[in-house]
Amino acid sequence: MTTVTNNRKPYLITADGLKRMNEEYEYLSTVKRAEIAERLHRAFEDGQDEDFVDNAALESARNEQSFLEGRIQEIEAIMANYEIIDEKKRDKNTVRIGSWVTVVEEGADEEERYHLVGAAEADPVSGRISNESPLGRVLLGGKVGSLVQVNAPNGILTFRITNIE
Repeated sequence: MTTVTNNRKPYLITADGLKRMNEEYEYLSTVKRAEIAERLHRAFEDGQDEDFVDNAALESARNEQSFLEGRIQEIEAIMANYEIIDEKKRDKNTVRIGSWVTVVEEGADEEERYHLVGAAEADPVSGRISNESPLGRVLLGGKVGSLVQVNAPNGILTFRITNIE
């Protein structure tokens, strides 16, 4: 399934990522908006006797509202122009977007496992790295046993691909 509404390059996203994004959008645009609206109302009411400029609670609520609306707009932009990564078609012998890749840094023993995804759903803490990230770019096209090098802030790191799913 592909949804493209303009000439910009579509956001690449897995079906799971789209589901998570829809859930996040629903939560932010309903529950979170209502919570922040209530905080704004309380902060405004509580600050009636204070100098309006010095109301820290109101300022904090406004900042949170700004971040919330920015994230909602970001999700809307992604959902208006995305392409689903067909994970069923991926080659298990070559790293592609949608692949799960296990690597080990040369000189280390511990393996690291990453899901290579489009930038829209990247979340390194959860093991989802973007195909546009330095590591993601060098992994693309790799095969089991391949060595890849990535330029990191502390120098060039070399990884060996040990598994592709």
